[in-house]
Amino acid sequence: MGDFNQSVILEAIRRSGEGLSRTELVETTGLSAQTVTNITRRLIADGLIDEAGRTISGPGKPRTTLRLNAGSRLSIGVHLDPTTMTFVLLDLAGSVIADDARRTPPGTADQLITAMADGVADLIRGAGITTDDVAGIGVAAPGPLDAERGTVIDPPKLHSWHRVPLRDALAAATGIDVTLEKDTTAAAVAELWRGDDPSSGSFLFVYLGSGIGTALVIDGDVVRGASRNVGEVGHIIVDPDGPACACGRRGCVDVVCTPAAIVQRAEHAGLFGATPEADAPAVVDARFTQLCAQADAGEQPALRILEEAIGHFSVLVSSLTNMLDVDRVVLGGPFWSRAERTALRVLPVLLEAQSATRAVRGLPVSGTVVGEEVGAIGAGCLVLDEILTPRASALLLDS
Repeated sequence: MGDFNQSVILEAIRRSGEGLSRTELVETTGLSAQTVTNITRRLIADGLIDEAGRTISGPGKPRTTLRLNAGSRLSIGVHLDPTTMTFVLLDLAGSVIADDARRTPPGTADQLITAMADGVADLIRGAGITTDDVAGIGVAAPGPLDAERGTVIDPPKLHSWHRVPLRDALAAATGIDVTLEKDTTAAAVAELWRGDDPSSGSFLFVYLGSGIGTALVIDGDVVRGASRNVGEVGHIIVDPDGPACACGRRGCVDVVCTPAAIVQRAEHAGLFGATPEADAPAVVDARFTQLCAQADAGEQPALRILEEAIGHFSVLVSSLTNMLDVDRVVLGGPFWSRAERTALRVLPVLLEAQSATRAVRGLPVSGTVVGEEVGAIGAGCLVLDEILTPRASALLLDS
């Protein structure tokens, strides 16, 4: 109970921005004045919060404002995507202190892990800190994952990866504890941390990376599932007449809605010339960027292809939102910003038409507030999340 109450107070101070007095903490949290006094005294001693001046509010003596000591704890977030590796250094408030992005190199899993460790070392060196200053590394990786063992299991687009012990291997290479999470789940955590919505809200996060995945937040908590692999939607059928999929069916998300699938459709339509490396991540990345730019410029062939893909994409999203009845839809990921202009014009209209609850309420659709680094930021927030976020599960006793 003490740990839970401490997290409640820390989270209230963090979300306040400007800080709160002890009296305001009592009003905000519902905890007793004595409990607030005891916990804040301990948090000050641990360096997690500071007394930041006094304010006068009505009669009585001035109140001391308590603020988060953001520099007291640091974390690193790493996002592994088949196209790009992203690194961020975060403070306790979740603000980005330093960042870096580099092309994901070809090679074996061991070579990529070495490249990730080098990226972490470069980030630490560039920020002028040491490994002792870092509370932990969070890694966002494409699923599916074996969360208990910290392994990545046959992710799409990373063909040499089969049950790779990423968590332990990166920890050994860096000397820092590592937390491993699905990229989609990490992105939802980032949205929770950086978003302005009430912490009790619910939303579906749809992640557009090399593949497409989703994450679910209910009542302010990320839903991870029995194996921590919620959101594997690649083989949901969105176009029964679509291309054949490796799973043996036709028209799955993986072969209709992903950037590679959209680029392939554009190539067949003659928008791009033939190349022997058409499915290489770097080629897909560049051509998807070009296609979206042409659509934004109003070029009809590109616009038709992108709008058709968004139409199929809406089948996926509406199926999930109709089933889950969430408050809103958030979209993000490394490929999102390029398609954002067209998607936010087309997608809300399609979802409204397909909504089972449109007579009751609307379904807001927005891009993430975090930006393209959402996966890496979410991974870093996972480390901080263990320090700050109150969880009802912490109140349960072992049987």
